[in-house]
Parts: sequence; structure tokens; C-alpha cells
Amino acid sequence: MRVKFFNYPAALFFLLLLSCSSGPQDTGHGVLAAETSQAKAPGAETLLVLPPQELAAASRASPSEPAVDPVDYLTLIAVGDNMFHDELILPAGAAAVHGTAYDSCYAPVKSLIEKADIAFVNQETVFAGKESGYSGYPLFNTPEEAGEALVAAGFDVVNHATNHIMDRGEKGILNTMDFWDMHSEIAYLGIHRSQESRDTKLVIIEKNSITVGFLSYTYGTNFIPLPQDKPYLVSLIDTEVMAREIAAIRPHCDFLVVSMHWGTEYEFDYSPVQENLAQFLADNQVDLIIGHHPHVLQKMSTLKRKDGGTTLCVYSLGNFLAAQKTMRPRTILGGLLYIRIKKDASGINVEEAGIIPVLTHYERGYTGARVYPLYDYTETLAEKHGARTDVPDLSPGSFKAMAERVLGDDLLNHDPFKTAQSR
Repeated sequence: MRVKFFNYPAALFFLLLLSCSSGPQDTGHGVLAAETSQAKAPGAETLLVLPPQELAAASRASPSEPAVDPVDYLTLIAVGDNMFHDELILPAGAAAVHGTAYDSCYAPVKSLIEKADIAFVNQETVFAGKESGYSGYPLFNTPEEAGEALVAAGFDVVNHATNHIMDRGEKGILNTMDFWDMHSEIAYLGIHRSQESRDTKLVIIEKNSITVGFLSYTYGTNFIPLPQDKPYLVSLIDTEVMAREIAAIRPHCDFLVVSMHWGTEYEFDYSPVQENLAQFLADNQVDLIIGHHPHVLQKMSTLKRKDGGTTLCVYSLGNFLAAQKTMRPRTILGGLLYIRIKKDASGINVEEAGIIPVLTHYERGYTGARVYPLYDYTETLAEKHGARTDVPDLSPGSFKAMAERVLGDDLLNHDPFKTAQSR
């Protein structure tokens, strides 16, 4: 027998007790039985355990008093491309000697990550292992310590369906999965050990009585082919396969998120291909699309879908942590998506949504790499930025103007969790 504790109002406890003793009862005001949001295992029983004072209060409650429908909330944040170029990889042994060396990269945004109920990151590159040699562009292999830093920062969901996932071949993918399998608290997306695992291992996270499902796809693998006998290894964009996988997971979650590695690099405007794929996902009842790969910000849109609902689409969150030299300063700026989901008797919807601009700061010689929310980035820091030799104006004001041009009213330039606390 499983024992569950619930924080229902006393009147609802009374109704639950009635329903447990004699099944659903109708008093003319509706069925009095109440069900939890958690499914029972076959043959399992649920025992409602109440303190004596709550039992007494329940016995005094009026049976005609209407039950209060529960209202649940969940916050989700998502960030873009986490890329360790050569300049960000520490010398051999440095991470072992200074255990927090990579952790510090995320220190300025850690509070935002930790406060979210679910935090997503696009890990652009593989953790193929030391024996493969660590390197940046063009064939990335990122130190495992950088992955440990993502865990320490508070991320829950890590995407690996990217164009760099085959940089170290099949062995690099297997080693990456081995790394994440040591962290049972982390869900990874877009790479699979077998077709059976891909078909049956649904990534669904439950928080605050809300279930959130995840899928992920990439447009390609930089012309490095998947093994012919293992097409399941990486989730590639294929609308027939996507429709089938969405249909399989959709009944099991309240809210469905699909991560899409797509688009044209360095372009602020999303492409017709992105637009068409986004509408396809919307019409298949996806609730949120998280886009990445262009390495720059792209806008957020709300799409109408066939069932009458809406889908929130962020076409690109840009870079999160990177030392990309191409197209600066636009590749220095990225975004942190914040959404607040509400679930009540009428259904589930996105109550709040916005994008906080973030940027990668590093100083001369690419030292001191950090990701800052724009609202905490100062003129003093900007004067020390290592890219100033090529881009004279890296002021907070210039980044804000760039973000406003792309995001418009969807820009958030404050900590939304502090606003939530003040409600």
C-alpha cells in the first residue's frame, strides 16, 4: 500500500473520505469523488492520512460546500547554444586543481536557473572523453567538467540534437550518454542507444502536479553521416517521424516542448523553413518550440493551431556561453526564455512569457568567461570585455538596443522571479 499526503482543504477531505467508503456519491451538486493527478499502479491502493484535527474539521464541514478547483503553476527557463571553443577550454589539469573553474562561467545567471522548476540548455557539443582530446571548432569535444558545471548551475534538461553531435563519431555520442547516465537527475534529449530506447523512453518531467514532455530534433550533422545500421542514434528533422513521436508522447503530458536545431546562422530573421516547421509542430499540438543554432537571437511568436489552441515559438535563443569570433557583437548576445505555466480546471496555458537578454563576457586572453543577464551587466565590465579590440561599443545600452530590435515587447530586462514573489 502506498501512503500519500495531500494538502487539500478540509471540506475536500470529507468528500474524499465519502468517496473512499462508498464510491462516487451524487448530492445534486456533482460527483463527490476526487482523484489525484498521479496515476495508481495496478492493484495499488491510496491511503489518505489526516491529522486528528483535520479529521474533526472535516466532520464539521458542510457537504454542500463547493470544492475549490486546484490551480498549479510551473516555471520553465531555456537557454541557447553552450559552446566551448578552444579559447574557453582550460589547460590540462586546471579544472581538477580549481574545481569551480567552469562553475564560475554560470555564476551570474545561476539564481535564475535554480529558481526555475525546469531549466533547459542546448549543449551544442559532445563529451567524448579525455582520450579523444579536447578541442573547439570545427570538431568539438568538451571537457566533462564543463558538463558537471551545467549540473551544478541547476539545469534539468540538456539537448544534444545539434549539428555538432557527430563531431567525434558514434563513440563520442555513446560516451556523452555514458556521462549523463551518471547524473540520473538530468534528462538528455536527441541521442539514443537503440530504436527500442528511442520508442519507449519518453522524457516527461512532473513538477507541481504538471507534466511536461520533451522531444528534440536537428536539421543535420555537418555532413558526417550516421551509421547506416543506426539511424536512431540522433533525432533528425523528419516530419513523418516527428508526427509519430509527438503522437506517442502527447497523451502522457499536460505540456509538450520540442527543441529544434534549425535556421540560418547569424541571421536575426527566421527562415521560411523554420516558419513552416513551426506551424507543422503547432498543428500537431506542441505547446512550446525552443529554437537554436543560428547563434543569434530571433523573435518569439505565438502561433494558432488547428485545435484552436496556441503554440509559443522562440525561433532562436542565440548563444549562451561561447567565444565565437564570427559576427560579433551579435554572437555575444543571447537570450534566456522565461515562461510561467498555469493549470486549472479550464486547462493549461502560458500565463507569462518573455526573453531576458544574456551575454558572454570574457576579458583579455579569453579569461574570466561568464554569462551575465543584461540587467546586471555594467559599463565597468563592458570596458574590460576582450572583444573591445574588434568591437569598440560593447556597452549595455548597445546590447539592449540590439535585443529590443529583435524581441520588441517580449524583452524582459529584470528578474521575473522577483516579480513573481511580490504577487
